[in-house]
Amino acid sequence: MKTPNIKISSANVVARKELPMRAGDTVRVWVKIEEKGKTRLQAFEGTVLARKGGTQAGATFTVRRVAGGHGVEKIFPLYSPTIDKIEILRRVKTRRAKLYHIRDKATREIRRQMRKMHLVNINDDGAPEEITPEEIVQETPSSEEKVETETATT
Repeated sequence: MKTPNIKISSANVVARKELPMRAGDTVRVWVKIEEKGKTRLQAFEGTVLARKGGTQAGATFTVRRVAGGHGVEKIFPLYSPTIDKIEILRRVKTRRAKLYHIRDKATREIRRQMRKMHLVNINDDGAPEEITPEEIVQETPSSEEKVETETATT
């Protein structure tokens, strides 16, 4: 049995060790993907939630992005040979080392937007109209009113 020749490019350890990436930064990670014998680069752009392991050999960092309305997170090994390059697009000053609370924050924001969508009514002319909470809760007719409407129809 023949073993396939696998080319693994080594990561630039010195450059990755000195990478000034921290939680809150927006990064673009270029990952090498092999399909049908060909290698291509695919970018994964998002916010760094955490960086673990410091500069050790097993160091990882977590990147989160929203794709198609769903949050997608990937954990990348810092010294992985499948990572071609890491670009830091935006720096943000944060007061936390791990930003896991962003997961819940995004969920709350989506719920808030959904509530706003339900509180808008569209008129006949196509213009949106605000609905007050009193209009949403419609009073049900009392039992006397039901009897009066039933006797009037018979």
